[in-house]
Amino acid sequence: MKLLGRLSSINVRKVAWTLDELGIAYAREDWGTGFRDPRTPDYLALNPNAQIPTLIDGDFTLWESNTIIRYLANAYGDDAFFPADPRRRARLEQWIDWQATDLNSAWRVAFPALARGQIADPNAVAASVSTWNEKIALLDAHLATSGPYLCGETFTLGDVVTALSLHRWLCTPMTRPKLVAAESYYARMRERATFLPYALPDVP
Repeated sequence: MKLLGRLSSINVRKVAWTLDELGIAYAREDWGTGFRDPRTPDYLALNPNAQIPTLIDGDFTLWESNTIIRYLANAYGDDAFFPADPRRRARLEQWIDWQATDLNSAWRVAFPALARGQIADPNAVAASVSTWNEKIALLDAHLATSGPYLCGETFTLGDVVTALSLHRWLCTPMTRPKLVAAESYYARMRERATFLPYALPDVP
């Protein structure tokens, strides 16, 4: 197994943490900003989008982080991590897809500007912060009733994307509301040793 991508990417961290949770041995190569350019012919042959991450599992190559983690969970996980029951799995995947669409869209302006110093219109940054906080408040309301984990009593694939997203929100220098359920959930995730390498304060 080989993972191509730099760990400063939240999408690469999703895959790396999933691999660790499943106990899969793998090698990782740094690709992306500051490292090898994914626009080279060799990389484009694996991933025509020139994006990270890319997973190589023997003779099988896959891109798109949420697709990769689903594949890993299907191929190597158990029912607790990725339920076979259609309704339980659909509930989990609902939050995975929400993270990739609604939540990611919310931080698209604020995060690069506030955490990485990219120049952006201040009004657009403020609007992005407001929307980001609204989305996390929605998540907070769910976590207040869901149990210790995103989907109940058991850690699942959904917790991987959720905990990493909360880490990004909490580590970005901006004004945030006090959301007790979300912050308590994040503290519980930090008790999980596999999460800590991907929850460093200087890598939101």
